Amino acid sequence: MSLTASHATEVLESFNPATGEVVGTYPVHDEQAVQDAVARAREAARWWSGLGYDERKNRLLAWKRVIVRRIDELARLMHSETGKPADDARLETIGAIEHIDWAAKNARKVLGPRKVRPGALAMNLAASVQYQPLGVVGVIGPWNYPILTPVGSIAYALAAGNTVVFKPSEHSPGVGTWIADTFAEAVPEQPVLQVITGFGPTGAALCRSGVDKLAFTGSTATGKKVMAACAETLTPVIVEAGGKDAVIVADDADIEAAAEAVAFGAMGNAGQTCVGIERAYVTERVFDAFVDRVAKIAAEIKVGAQEDAQLGPITMPSQVEVIRKHITDAVERGGKAVVGGPESVRPPFVHPVVLTDVPEDSESMTEETFGPTITINRVRDLDEAVEKANATRYGLGSAVYTGSKEKAMDIAARLRSGMTSINSVQTFAMVGALPFGGRGDSGFGRIHGPDGLREFAAAKSIARQKYRMPLPLLSFSRRPRHMKLVMRLVRLLHGR
Repeated sequence: MSLTASHATEVLESFNPATGEVVGTYPVHDEQAVQDAVARAREAARWWSGLGYDERKNRLLAWKRVIVRRIDELARLMHSETGKPADDARLETIGAIEHIDWAAKNARKVLGPRKVRPGALAMNLAASVQYQPLGVVGVIGPWNYPILTPVGSIAYALAAGNTVVFKPSEHSPGVGTWIADTFAEAVPEQPVLQVITGFGPTGAALCRSGVDKLAFTGSTATGKKVMAACAETLTPVIVEAGGKDAVIVADDADIEAAAEAVAFGAMGNAGQTCVGIERAYVTERVFDAFVDRVAKIAAEIKVGAQEDAQLGPITMPSQVEVIRKHITDAVERGGKAVVGGPESVRPPFVHPVVLTDVPEDSESMTEETFGPTITINRVRDLDEAVEKANATRYGLGSAVYTGSKEKAMDIAARLRSGMTSINSVQTFAMVGALPFGGRGDSGFGRIHGPDGLREFAAAKSIARQKYRMPLPLLSFSRRPRHMKLVMRLVRLLHGR
């Protein structure tokens, strides 16, 4: 459900980043509009949570079917608002569909009441845990994956019994509005999912609106501002911020498969992916072969606004100069541009860039680039690769390519990241049962999977006394002899 412009004095225009054409006009919702949306969500939450798991599942699956029917319409909208190729938009939407399906079908199993063992000292109690909806959840979404990423919070929050107020990025308000409108088509009874549009102040108003939790995806710098705003009302947050993901390629890796996947992981969506591959550490023996293959793939990628383009424009104009700066710094510091270079930056497009032998302290190795570039450095062995991969303040995703399952699992366990894919890239984001999130400057909290469902629920512990214990321990009638008996029991159970 999108809001009217009753409290909007400004207008937000959505632009096609490839042409500069205005593709949509949306209200800029002020603080009062945000407060009104949260109030409506608060009322709707009673109805939505009261439906129970099965009825919520039916409605979420109905929403899923609406999205499937209208997926081509959404792909066209995403292409016009973000510039990404239509098939990439369809693939992203398929991921969102999978997450709606998983959350709807698994919420009862994960969040339903469960019994727990009370232990010997509390044998007279029946102990259980319930998971209750939080109430109203605020979601602030990004522009680079404008349906997959926010739905990773929205679907799980809804399945847990919450209502949602969603602020999409100012670069993709049309997609955000489409998400809310299609949900209202499937669930017309109450404003369970509402969208508010605007710039930073609208998001800040949502942070201060009294929602029961806020899920944010965006840059690390903005994530810190969100946390500070939410702290004013002690609103808990989930932060999924930037990354500087690394891939490790071992001697025994399938070089062809690794190069194909890493090239797409680095440059797909014009490199505008939080879990995109930005650094590659490749062992000496296969380094040249890997670089040659990645370079060949990168050199053949079609860039532009045409229908058969594989890479679209850089969606956020200010990012173009960041990309240019990182490439220039890498080359000036002694790095080699195997494909492209500073001249690859041709706003609003950036053509693929492959860099090698770049100093580890250069900006292209330490800062998130968010463009179609990759830096490939050689390492002596896998221990050095892990050490360098971990030498970052970020900790979002990572990848490993090796022919040995045991070696892969060992490396994955040693990598300081929230997620690792083995012999693939970014695939953890498509598995509904796997939690998604990072460490360090990449944020905290998890969406997706059982952990994601529990993020949007409050654990409620219940201890029911079945019969009175003969020892009145929690009573003023307790006597020294009672404690002597208890201490004997404790020593018997735990002292040896």
